[in-house]
Amino acid sequence: MTEQDQPLSGVRVLDIATFIAGPFCGTIMGDFGAEVLKVEHPKDGDPMRKFGTPTDCGDTLAWMSESRNKQCMTLDLRTPDGNAVFKRLVAEADVVIENFRPGTLEKWGLGWDVLREVNPKLVMLRISAYGQTGPMRGKPGFARIAHGFSGLTYLAGEPGRVPVVPGSTSLADYMSGVWGAVGVMMALRQAEKTGQGQVVDIGLYESVFRLLDEIAPAFARHGTVRERMGPDVPQVVPHGHWQTKDGRWIALACTSEKIFARLCDVMGKPELAGPDALGPTRNRLARREETNGLVADWVGRQNFDELMVACDAAGVPCGPINSIADIFEDPQYAARGNLVTVQDPRVGEIVLPAGVPTLSDTPPVLRHAGRAFGADTDDILRNLLKMTAEDVARLRAGGVI
Repeated sequence: MTEQDQPLSGVRVLDIATFIAGPFCGTIMGDFGAEVLKVEHPKDGDPMRKFGTPTDCGDTLAWMSESRNKQCMTLDLRTPDGNAVFKRLVAEADVVIENFRPGTLEKWGLGWDVLREVNPKLVMLRISAYGQTGPMRGKPGFARIAHGFSGLTYLAGEPGRVPVVPGSTSLADYMSGVWGAVGVMMALRQAEKTGQGQVVDIGLYESVFRLLDEIAPAFARHGTVRERMGPDVPQVVPHGHWQTKDGRWIALACTSEKIFARLCDVMGKPELAGPDALGPTRNRLARREETNGLVADWVGRQNFDELMVACDAAGVPCGPINSIADIFEDPQYAARGNLVTVQDPRVGEIVLPAGVPTLSDTPPVLRHAGRAFGADTDDILRNLLKMTAEDVARLRAGGVI
């Protein structure tokens, strides 16, 4: 499939953001055919190039993965010439992605009011720690701060113990990129209908807070403050993590009384599912520790493979808690093509996560890994803006590119 066949072919995106949150929106769009121009400062570049595990070419594996499918150019937006060049690029673009602290682009004379005059159909994604409004709009923040502010970190960890990072990943950044892509798609659709673009405004914490199921209505109605529960959840039990006889960890989820009855049959204790025993959900919630203890004792006497076979046969949702080493050996990941191997001219063979979601006719395409610093500057200026070689040389001599 060619780039022109993809759903976002013909959409041009200017990614002037740094690190993950904003740029990940550009990555998603690039996976589906958008032309994404990654704009970096000519001296410092995007710090993401140095964030993570370094490679022989100097850029990290994180950069190679999350800056894939993007053309890379340099431009100092703070200089008069850079400012003017950027406006010319905006005139030819559909989307601008930025995640500077609110007010930064305005200080450079490149705020929304200016850019929408240049291009009325422009869609602008603005991701910041707390959004463009409110008393905290000017505060800096990263994913860890967002996890705490959103309420997620408070829920992560064992009861009475220190709150933990929910996985050693920048979840809020990636989630903001996903929400950003959804917002940009909706805004582009509206621009098609009306000829008018708009701003998509996301605070990092909002991207996570929106995912925390019923904690807001439960507090508003009943004053319930959910506490840390380790692997448990408040609504159902057993619904957690247990270790098998041979040392593997499994996740098991009994989200209904029917599923619990199936588990009881597998455990060889069907009587536990009776109406006067642990069958009703309310009984299990009232006897959570006892219920979890019974499951832990049974799982601890089973080898992983035999347990999985028994649960699968009975229709009990159960699965492994995988390390990345497990994932690389898993046949489901292989069958779905979730890991993609590409040949990169700078680092050789590299394995990257595939794009999501899978579309039946126009799936995501990984054309190349993250490019070298400024690799496409000349081509973009010469081909898109029709600058002469002398124009480009003058910008480079002045430190603008």
